[in-house]
Amino acid sequence: MALKIRLARAGTKKRPFYHIVIADARSPRDGRFIEKLGTFNPLLAKDAENRIVLNNERAQHWLSVGAVPTDRVLRFLDAAGLAKRDARNNPNKGEPGEKAKARAEEKAAKDAAANAPAEEEAAE
Repeated sequence: MALKIRLARAGTKKRPFYHIVIADARSPRDGRFIEKLGTFNPLLAKDAENRIVLNNERAQHWLSVGAVPTDRVLRFLDAAGLAKRDARNNPNKGEPGEKAKARAEEKAAKDAAANAPAEEEAAE
């Protein structure tokens, strides 16, 4: 059985609250889980002590058994010193897409064509 340490959503609409749980990878996000390890309240300030409550002892046990944390939970475990998360770098993320590049080229060509007659008149 593939085990995951992941977030299970609780709370009402527009008021998210998450439980950090151990679950079978095939079970649904808010479905059956094996054990609850803690909670995460994203509405609290980042420096609030109750924002992330985690049972470090049990989390370490499940990591040693082979449970794989999701990226968000891995961030929590890294902050607690239980696991190491490598920094990610995607330099292409901020680059515009193909259509946006094509539009920018068309606009540059139009601007160059519109400015060319004005420059010729100024040169005379």
